[in-house]
Amino acid sequence: MAQSETPARGEETNVLAHLDTTAMSGLYWYLALLACIGGFLFGYDTAVIGSVLDFIPYKLGDFWTGYLVAGASLGAAVGALAAGPLTDRFGRKSLLMADAGIYALGAILSALTINAAMLIASRTLIGLAVGADSAIATAYIAEFAPKGRRGQLSIIQQWMITVGILASYLIALLIFAVAPGHAQDLDWRLILGIGAVPAIVAVALRARMPESPRWLIQRGRYADTSDALAKLGVDVSEDDVRRTADEIEKAEAKQAEQRRRLWTPGVKRALAVVSVFFVFQQITGINVPFYYGPQLLGDLFKNPGDTAVHAAMAGLISAAILGAINVVATYFGFRWIDKVGRRPLALWGYAGMAVFMLVAAAGVAWLTGTPKVVVVMVGFSIFIASFAMGVGGTGWLLQGEVFPTAVRGRAAATGAGVNWIANFALISAFPAMQHAIGLPWVMVVLSMLSLLAIGFIAKFLPETKGLSVEEVVAVFDEQAAKSPVQTGAPRA
Repeated sequence: MAQSETPARGEETNVLAHLDTTAMSGLYWYLALLACIGGFLFGYDTAVIGSVLDFIPYKLGDFWTGYLVAGASLGAAVGALAAGPLTDRFGRKSLLMADAGIYALGAILSALTINAAMLIASRTLIGLAVGADSAIATAYIAEFAPKGRRGQLSIIQQWMITVGILASYLIALLIFAVAPGHAQDLDWRLILGIGAVPAIVAVALRARMPESPRWLIQRGRYADTSDALAKLGVDVSEDDVRRTADEIEKAEAKQAEQRRRLWTPGVKRALAVVSVFFVFQQITGINVPFYYGPQLLGDLFKNPGDTAVHAAMAGLISAAILGAINVVATYFGFRWIDKVGRRPLALWGYAGMAVFMLVAAAGVAWLTGTPKVVVVMVGFSIFIASFAMGVGGTGWLLQGEVFPTAVRGRAAATGAGVNWIANFALISAFPAMQHAIGLPWVMVVLSMLSLLAIGFIAKFLPETKGLSVEEVVAVFDEQAAKSPVQTGAPRA
């Protein structure tokens, strides 16, 4: 349980300020992990299709192959956009529970599918949950996390995604190893359906989560706010909560004309920055080795005479190595995000991605045999590590921390929707791009896009580490008004 902090009797108290500075405890880590179970499912369900793609017994052309792999991403865009107004109206907790239920249903239907249309529809249904969860999880965390640890708690979402990706490869490897003769009937169905298990567990556990105190106070539910804060280790009275609500209302009233409907120029600027960051996060190619990795690496590294199952297992082993690197590298991003800052990590992350995607491209284009395996794996490994340490978690953290509470659900959902549309566009187009210009040139294009991302971040992304969520909003308001913003150090 968190260390209880009780204001002195009669003291004027901003309860959100107490929440921002409360002592960390195991409860905060538990709630962040629980919020991010969807990240595990997100990673598992989006990556798992690459493990079974060669064994699904339906004939699909380039377009439908791309859609089958990326269909969850299209559903995710819809789910993210739909989740915004719903979570602002009904709360973060309710939507997180509903998302887990949709994950479970989609996984079960994928396992029981009877034709290609049903499988594609099931994958799209899973996407609805992926998108909604990605829009809500970090927003929920940002609304209870102490400001000095908000980065570490929010980046758990990205870490759980990486764990889910790795788990999908390891489970597929295990099932193919145990029953290699059933790859085209039972195995692929079981691999897709196993995702329902953690989803059902998530529904049960999320039912016991406290609601976001910032959302409750914004909705005028002061007694519920006091109860939620007590669960988080901040003991305040309903009167304290009411006074805080009055303070917030007065502060907003001072700028009522500018803040009409809360979509200020600063909020719009923040949304534009987050959305473009998400576009670059996807179109620079991080999901190509994860979604298509087992198939691509199996083709690159298989030996003459290998069966389809052996080639698939070779690809899965290679992809699992990359997945393990992703998990470990994300841990370093988790350790550094609140120390180094969002902006420096993102700049160095994209620089590493640009360089080592070119290294992997050179290996694919010019080498053969063992040198090819080594160079391609080194290139992909450092490309993925660069993303994991500097880019992946930063995007989801920014999405959760740069918007005011009243519109955080809708704004975060819009950013997540943009993320998934960009993901769908690249992943669905990848088979056609590969056939048109070849894999090495596709990789060169992705590297150039990472360089463009560096230019965007250098010009438009301020540093937000160490600021409360309310102070982060002010940074973007100041930028929108073309006032000088100190981006290198926290503001008091």
